[in-house]
Amino acid sequence: MDGGETSWISHCIDDLSKDIGDFDSFSELSDEGNKETTAVSVDLILPDDLLERILAYLPIASIFRAGSVCRRWHEIVSSKRFLWNFSHVVSQKPWYFMFTSSDEPVGYAYDPILRKWYNIELPCIQTPNWFIASSCGLVCFMDNDSRSELHICNPITKYCKKLEEPPGLKFSDYSALSISMNRTSHNYTISIVKSKQVPGNFFQWDLSIHIYDSETMMWATSLTEVLTGWRGGDESVVCDGVLYFLIYSSGGGTPENRHGLVTYNLSSRSSPLIRSFIPVPGPLTCGRLMNLKEKLVMVGGIGKQDRPDIIKGIGIWVLDGRNWVEVSRMPHKFFQGFGELDDVFASSGTDNLIYIQSYGAPALLVFDMNQKLWKWSPKCPVSKKFPLQLFTGFCFQPRLEIAP
Repeated sequence: MDGGETSWISHCIDDLSKDIGDFDSFSELSDEGNKETTAVSVDLILPDDLLERILAYLPIASIFRAGSVCRRWHEIVSSKRFLWNFSHVVSQKPWYFMFTSSDEPVGYAYDPILRKWYNIELPCIQTPNWFIASSCGLVCFMDNDSRSELHICNPITKYCKKLEEPPGLKFSDYSALSISMNRTSHNYTISIVKSKQVPGNFFQWDLSIHIYDSETMMWATSLTEVLTGWRGGDESVVCDGVLYFLIYSSGGGTPENRHGLVTYNLSSRSSPLIRSFIPVPGPLTCGRLMNLKEKLVMVGGIGKQDRPDIIKGIGIWVLDGRNWVEVSRMPHKFFQGFGELDDVFASSGTDNLIYIQSYGAPALLVFDMNQKLWKWSPKCPVSKKFPLQLFTGFCFQPRLEIAP
């Protein structure tokens, strides 16, 4: 097994004997007079409710390991009361799942707390090129062919649910998927923005927004509109009840204005979309949208002034009203550390962490929004097998109590 890889099963078994030894009662000689002293295990004197609260503060991987210590601990971490305690603990730091094959949905998940990679299997998804969105422990997958097969799951517990086929065009030219879960009620909303060129007119694009409500378990088409000079893409996210998605120039504009942002309030269903247009902060090679504590954050490739399609750096911005505020720019040594970095790249984040990776290499860079700190993750236990091999991934919050 590679040095950085740890499977769930081996992780529990390898550390089982050590963990049990740590909590067993034991006898030892004290320093004073070599008198034998008996130490009482904390496990024996703690009532279940207090032990539950303590275990609920462990990282997810440690909770799995704790469940293998003894029968009592296994029953505790499997109980509904423990899940209730766990749900009231501050959210775990988001993990990042990196696909390591271009054909099969296999890969490793990175835990930033323990700084370890785990070999886990994803349910439902069939290929890595499916559309993926996540929110508060739930991950939504949509196929990349018909774009009508959707599944929602908890990748930690493997609970999975297939959704009804969404309305609208079955074969759109571009689609953007997003999901937003209410942390209190655990109800969730899924949105799909579909975009298709108007036949015979390159400058006009049909755009529609379709919303799924988990409470009613029904889809609704909330907006259909024709955009002129702009088309939809594959980047969208929901923040504080507002759907944000990037649109792209379909010709006629300057190279510096190839991207734009539009907003759609999911409650008031505002339209037309172009009225909400927000320019992006300068020429971008690509943009990646994410929800960090209900604030819209964008990670973008900064294009050269004379060649906007050539990347010269990566920046992070947060949207304040209708204005972009720059948070940080990737230091040059990290930018160079990717080796060959394409003009487009993978990036996702939640809570306070942002993950960035090149499609051409398994290197993963982490940015902490609170500390304004850039850091490489430990090396993912995979190597590039052929020159054109691509890597991508997504981040999600590891939760035990969330179910679709």
